[in-house]
Amino acid sequence: MDKFKQINDTLGHAVGDQVLKIAAKRLASAVRGSDMVSRHGGDEFLVLLTEVAHPSDVMQIAAKLNTALALPARVGERVLSLTASIGISLFPGDGADAATLIDRADAAMYRAKNGSEGFAFYGRSPASSPGAEPRALSAPHYPLADVRGSLADQARRHARLRDANEKLVVAALSSQRLQGAAEEAHRRQTHFLAVLAHELRGPLMPMQHAATLLRHTPFDGSILPRIQGMIERQVAHMARLVGDLLDVSRLSTGKLRIERRAVDLVRILEEAVDACRPAMDLRLQRFTAQIPAGPLEFEGDPVRLWQILSNLLDNASKYTEEGGRIGIVVEVTETSIVMTVSDSGIGMSAESLSTVFEPFVQDTRAIEFNSSGLGIGLTVVRELIQAHDGSIVARSGGIGRGSEFIVTLPRNGAMPAVASASTATG
Repeated sequence: MDKFKQINDTLGHAVGDQVLKIAAKRLASAVRGSDMVSRHGGDEFLVLLTEVAHPSDVMQIAAKLNTALALPARVGERVLSLTASIGISLFPGDGADAATLIDRADAAMYRAKNGSEGFAFYGRSPASSPGAEPRALSAPHYPLADVRGSLADQARRHARLRDANEKLVVAALSSQRLQGAAEEAHRRQTHFLAVLAHELRGPLMPMQHAATLLRHTPFDGSILPRIQGMIERQVAHMARLVGDLLDVSRLSTGKLRIERRAVDLVRILEEAVDACRPAMDLRLQRFTAQIPAGPLEFEGDPVRLWQILSNLLDNASKYTEEGGRIGIVVEVTETSIVMTVSDSGIGMSAESLSTVFEPFVQDTRAIEFNSSGLGIGLTVVRELIQAHDGSIVARSGGIGRGSEFIVTLPRNGAMPAVASASTATG
């Protein structure tokens, strides 16, 4: 194999092994069933041709072998075109035993490396031997200049064909990847629709039960507050689901609007904590906060900022066991505001971290721990943060080791009046 050492040294032994396997298959496909192809060692192969009608036919077979090797080969992310130098020895003229024939074919191979045809005979070429039979479809003799011109044209055509084949292989592989991505997206959407149907059906049962109570139960003013609370909770749950769906739709169509104005980020954070506190208290979770004691000015959309913070806090509470810890830390520098929401919950695997912000993707362990939600809340959070020119990163020490979501927003307001204050609640 030509330049195999360069391939092995540059691309690695794993790629080199793949190249050798490809070469072996192509050599075997280019000979007859009665012939034999074997690995001779390193980057060399031994081809044994039997029942050859005339020695001159070997030249045609050598050209066929090099043509088979020259087809573009996809190895990892690279497309390679392989070539080989072929040394030929003939029985019995070049040797009467296998060892002699192999040694002399090996010597001819080194001469072939310096030639232009890609192959060489140990002895005289059959075409130049006295009494050699003419090759089928042999071309008439032309002046040397014409021969060189024809060879140059053939080389150019071969190069164009090789480039076209490489592009065809790359296009076919790209098409396969696109098809795989489309199938995965379809699978995710099908799963999402099933989850959506389940989530929307959930609130309907309590509301139907409340309607039945109002219709068939003798009027009793004492149960009205309970029925009213039941309906309000389920309506709020459905409103949040529909709101998330609308936000995803707006994001995909570029219609999400951010109405920026000067706001106090500390006040918005306190409102988000108040909204999530009942769920934390219900689960007996311990909440701690390290936030600036004074106002923290920021140019942003107050509704969307509240949505970001409440989603992150609610997500932390939802995937943390009873009695677990949830915390938020706000750090302010001259250029940025960094908010870290952490929990001691179920944690995430490395695979889950890579897809946690993707729409319609829910980790199996998260579904088993808490099946509520559509798996689009964190997608909305990421897009809203990016709309405020910020970024978000998810971290986890692994399964069962809790999670962190780190939000970084650009600093565009005055520094807080008081550096920071800490609070802790059970």
